Amino acid sequence: MPLLPFKPLLVAAALALLSVQVSAEPLPELRGTGDLGVVIERASGSVALVDTTRREVLRHIEGFGDLSHASVKFTRDARHAFVFGRDGGLTKLDLLTGEIVGRIIQSGNSIGGAISQDGRFVAVGNYEPGGVKVFDTQTLELVADVPADYATPDGGTAQAKVVGLVDAPGNRFVFSLFEAGEIWTLDMSDDEPVLDKYRDVGKEPYDALITANGRYYIAGLFGEDGMALLDLWHPENGVQRILPDYGRGEERLPVYKMPHLEGWAMAGDLAFFPAVGRHEVLVADSDDWSLVGRIPVQGQPIFVMSRPDERQVWVTFAHPDNGRVQVIDTQNLEVIETLAPGESILHKEFTPRGEHIWISARDSNQVVIYDTRTFEELARLPAESPSGIFFTHRAHQIGL
Repeated sequence: MPLLPFKPLLVAAALALLSVQVSAEPLPELRGTGDLGVVIERASGSVALVDTTRREVLRHIEGFGDLSHASVKFTRDARHAFVFGRDGGLTKLDLLTGEIVGRIIQSGNSIGGAISQDGRFVAVGNYEPGGVKVFDTQTLELVADVPADYATPDGGTAQAKVVGLVDAPGNRFVFSLFEAGEIWTLDMSDDEPVLDKYRDVGKEPYDALITANGRYYIAGLFGEDGMALLDLWHPENGVQRILPDYGRGEERLPVYKMPHLEGWAMAGDLAFFPAVGRHEVLVADSDDWSLVGRIPVQGQPIFVMSRPDERQVWVTFAHPDNGRVQVIDTQNLEVIETLAPGESILHKEFTPRGEHIWISARDSNQVVIYDTRTFEELARLPAESPSGIFFTHRAHQIGL
């Protein structure tokens, strides 16, 4: 048998060894982002990246600054999450790598934001200085700066806190000015932004929502009973006042925390709202926005959220009643279940089709998961003072 030359033999051996080494390395996990989510860990300035199918925490990620009041929006491809921090930080997180890929401090105090319909812009609502800043979602480059200037009664000028910032169809952003009692729309569909202002909408709009079809923007009023509604299909009609007398002549209870309208509930033609200073969930007819019912609940409601199939409404409460969650049946308009997941319950999120709900038990340092049909507890996940919970299906919903 003829011998092979020594040098080619060494080369052949090296190639064989290399092929073995390459094939032995594990392939990276290929996955989508549809079952991912983010849980805000407010005490540590971190977030927990979670898998909603496996019901597990994938990793804890630090470096987000002050998350004492934070919210999250997702890019249209659901690859990245923008985290809005109370310190004015705007942080971009890659959900697949679990790494921060961009962070700027764009103000002194921010309250939340939104991503435009086409996905090009991320807008931030600011308390200090009051106004809205718009950034390129790819580069975080500033695109527009809109101070919330308004005329004061003494003839001067001040800047209002911006609240209730949402995205709307047509690449618009809509937001409210707390001290000014105004609602503004910012149209980013052309090269030059267009700003429209609606004044005297009511006293102290404190939060707002937009309906799932993007038509109605509704701001709650802290300084008076009722709400302010802007029909974005017919903005020429101005702002309409709805539910103006739901508490007239009644004594308010102490307000320990402002209700959030962003997590309101719709079920068929009915809308469910948290009542300010009352232990009630209000029910309105969305055809004419008249009050049609009041549902007694255990405390001051904060988040009133509908299961995706609109069969149930889940309610969380302000201190001192914030250790429990109540479930309302949307057919008979009655409380059908009360749960006690842990201490300091506030934030919650349904899985995309609503079979499960994730609930933050902040002072128990846990996220608790329930089956929404049987109310069975399914899991408890560790988290550092968890608050807001945000799943990636929000990327494809108006206003979320």
